[in-house]
Amino acid sequence: MKVAKEFRWEMAHRLPFHNGRCKNLHGHSYRAVIEFDGDQLTDGMLIDFYDIFNIVNPIIDKMDHSILVDSSDKELLEIANQINDRVVVVDFPTTVENISRFIVEEITKSNLPQKLNLILVRVYETVDSYAEYQKKL
Repeated sequence: MKVAKEFRWEMAHRLPFHNGRCKNLHGHSYRAVIEFDGDQLTDGMLIDFYDIFNIVNPIIDKMDHSILVDSSDKELLEIANQINDRVVVVDFPTTVENISRFIVEEITKSNLPQKLNLILVRVYETVDSYAEYQKKL
């Protein structure tokens, strides 16, 4: 059985090591589909959508309308701090692949129901491009 909920947010980032346009600071309208998988249903329910919202929304809210910055990107950190922008500092290159992994890892820090056996996060960076990460529980 799978249960899924969708979240959306706006966020800027850059990939300073990249040879293409993503080297420049830019933003995306991100969309994430969060799936929970399990076999046991309690009262006909795998996990309550309200519980999913309460677990995931603080993660999304932290990133919404922020600049996601790799801690090694000292130039962008300095500029963001000078203009007092909303910044989320992470210890990884801010690719969509790493963002999907980050969200899964943040979710698994929560008190999740024992009956879940898998979390899958699909993050869309554009309308037709996404990365997906899953973790067995």
